[in-house]
Amino acid sequence: MTDHRDPPVGHIASPPLDRSPGHWPLLRWFASSATLSVPQAAAPVAFSLVALSSIGEASGGAAMILAMTLAQVVGAVPITWLGRNLSAATFLRLLVAFRTLALAAVALCAHYQASFAWLVVFAALAGLVNGAAFGYLRSLLNHFTPASRLPRALGIAATLNELTFVLGPVAASGLGTISPVFAVLALTVLGAIPALLIPQVDKTHVENVPHAGASVLSPSILLWLTCAAAGGSTVAAIEIGAVALALKFGYEPTLAILFTVPLCLASVAGGIWVSVRNRMANRKAVVAQLSVMTLGAALAALGPSLATTIIGAILIGFVLAPLGTYYSLALDQLAPSQKRPEVFALLRTANAIGIIFASAVLTTASLSSALIVVTGMMIAVTLTVGFTPVARPNSQHQETPSKPI
Repeated sequence: MTDHRDPPVGHIASPPLDRSPGHWPLLRWFASSATLSVPQAAAPVAFSLVALSSIGEASGGAAMILAMTLAQVVGAVPITWLGRNLSAATFLRLLVAFRTLALAAVALCAHYQASFAWLVVFAALAGLVNGAAFGYLRSLLNHFTPASRLPRALGIAATLNELTFVLGPVAASGLGTISPVFAVLALTVLGAIPALLIPQVDKTHVENVPHAGASVLSPSILLWLTCAAAGGSTVAAIEIGAVALALKFGYEPTLAILFTVPLCLASVAGGIWVSVRNRMANRKAVVAQLSVMTLGAALAALGPSLATTIIGAILIGFVLAPLGTYYSLALDQLAPSQKRPEVFALLRTANAIGIIFASAVLTTASLSSALIVVTGMMIAVTLTVGFTPVARPNSQHQETPSKPI
């Protein structure tokens, strides 16, 4: 395992722990992180509006989102490999530029009323680079903040990401009233910002770097990727099933916000808590947080009232950022320096797989059954983390360096 204090091993090595690179590069990274997710946050609404104007059915937007998500899963690792001989910042700019062109093609096809199949194809091309882009962006954070402040930086990034996913659909809806094409153009422009803002970092090269095709799926890494997938599936089940939950309790479909808004606000609060605390949780804390998410999922699945279901959503949301921050820090320690973009791309891919799984279960089974399934997944990963000893390299992030994760 690579300690953050070691000399650079590859072109994404961390800066020295005792030296801060300054606030301005970090602020630019935060802005890049928040805007990188704009297309994914706003696309469900924007694509639905485009599909409605193109084929007369808003459900076509779901097909475009599915194509984008599946392409992300397929392309995450192979595309990450393509950038192994370039600096992380340069390759990230290329990935964002590629996505921007693909999204612009979606807007162009919508404007000229091209075949809906082309809209799906270009949506998939836009999604193809999402996982790799996230992997390289996350690996670059190690350049812009010392390791001792990494938990705080990740907490701030998680908070900004939640705000993006709250405001993105609202902005897409508002702009869509002007024109669906305008909504797609707006998310295209905002999603291109990282290409302009991300700071350049020096590329350091060493000989005999392990082959990029070597597996990074060690048992420890696989454990946290599985946890991320289970958590992503749990959140997706609430967000996708929000309309069905509203109907279940006798409310109008528009009151699905009774579940999504508390979840998002709780997630923002969790991100603020991580930022203020600025510590990496120990094993007991992680098991407790997983248990809280499991309890939240159980309340959503089996809760007899609206209030208990909302409480379940709040519990899930509150631990979302702390757990996500922990996974990112743990993988940062477990992955070799030259493999970090690949591992972080896998982290985003694991979350996407969780979303796809939740969508599939909600499509083939009832809402209650789907929520029970994701609750079962959370129980499984919580017990696995609780009873599986997994060694972790020492780090200043840890509260208790002598204990395993």
